[in-house]
Amino acid sequence: MQKLNALECIRAGWDIFKKRPFMLIGVFVVAFIVSGISSALLDPGQNAPVTFATTLMSIASGIVGVFVEMGLITFALRAYDSIESAGIKDLWNAMPFFYYFAAQIVVGLSVLLGLVLLIVPGIMVALALMFTSYLVIDKHRGPIEALKESSRITKGHRWQLLVLVLTIIGLNILGLIALIVGLLVTIPVSMLAVVHAYRKLEHGASEVAPVSAM
Repeated sequence: MQKLNALECIRAGWDIFKKRPFMLIGVFVVAFIVSGISSALLDPGQNAPVTFATTLMSIASGIVGVFVEMGLITFALRAYDSIESAGIKDLWNAMPFFYYFAAQIVVGLSVLLGLVLLIVPGIMVALALMFTSYLVIDKHRGPIEALKESSRITKGHRWQLLVLVLTIIGLNILGLIALIVGLLVTIPVSMLAVVHAYRKLEHGASEVAPVSAM
């Protein structure tokens, strides 16, 4: 079984980023602006009284957040597979909303149960189900099917995925230290690195290069 190398994943993300850095930065900025505006306008805040109106606002803010998450994953997949044709249009992907939302709930409950039992099992569950949302978006899998497939493709690679996650966290801490501006680079690179890991595991243990680089 070929190992999943964290530095290789980061390098793959960086190589793609260098091809169209301003487009990638621009799309991620748009996504975060949409998310920020949604939170500012719709999120009533923790101290707001619980009323029918504030409940509806919270639900609406959550729905927008889910669409933003779906859009970022869709865009990252498209950018990895074909950086030349990726664009802001790829942020909109409403079709798998209910599958995605249901999968996120099941993943969240599974991880929570693992954390309640012991911290390490919770982390392992999170790593096992790490690509559930990618499978829903990319392969249009149902929630349970996506969970099973994510668990299957990550089997034997979970400690390597933990190293990747820790490496990405470290990378983004450096981006934050660099006057926050560094996050404009490290966040896109991190998402592309995760897609590289996903594509590699999805296709098996063999090396997988971005389609646009072939």
